[in-house]
Amino acid sequence: MFRLPFLILVSLAIAFGVGAWSASATLKATSGFGAIRLGPWSAYPELQTAKADPFAKAHRAGDGRILLGRAEGLVFTARSDQEGAPLSGLCSYRISGSTPPARFWTLRVAQADGAPAPATAGFPQSLTSWNTLRGAEGGFEITVSPQPASGNWIRLAAQGEIAIVLTLIDTPTAGSVGLVELDMPSISKVRCSDA
Repeated sequence: MFRLPFLILVSLAIAFGVGAWSASATLKATSGFGAIRLGPWSAYPELQTAKADPFAKAHRAGDGRILLGRAEGLVFTARSDQEGAPLSGLCSYRISGSTPPARFWTLRVAQADGAPAPATAGFPQSLTSWNTLRGAEGGFEITVSPQPASGNWIRLAAQGEIAIVLTLIDTPTAGSVGLVELDMPSISKVRCSDA
């Protein structure tokens, strides 16, 4: 007598659970469609605009972060090195080259989900265009490592997978159609520890 209502209830529960899980997984997997990928770097220039797709709007609403508008700047995130290997808190990396034109930029390490990496007082957690040492040609080399390094160095205190976030402020890049032709810094693995 109660078999049919019970089967309907179980079917609805499974459908609702799978639907909620797939929507949550989709929102966590991407910030929306329309990503620009340049080597290991990716950015979502439409994320904060009226042209953003529904997934990007939902991601933005659930994330709770204030994002840059297209006229204000662009945020590039790298979760892998030049070889495609995921970035790890147990490794040391060299970021070299130059950034696209911008009035100001910042480079920082984040956890894989984008949250700020653990900070240790007294150690550099990020670099900016104002405090980065440059070579004669205008390029730079930045070491991201748990161990101190001479020159430009960002301390890496995270353990699992990490991301490197490059934020360009007041850049013509954000409104440029030719984003695929930009020169982005390269990220190469130097060494890894087994700990």
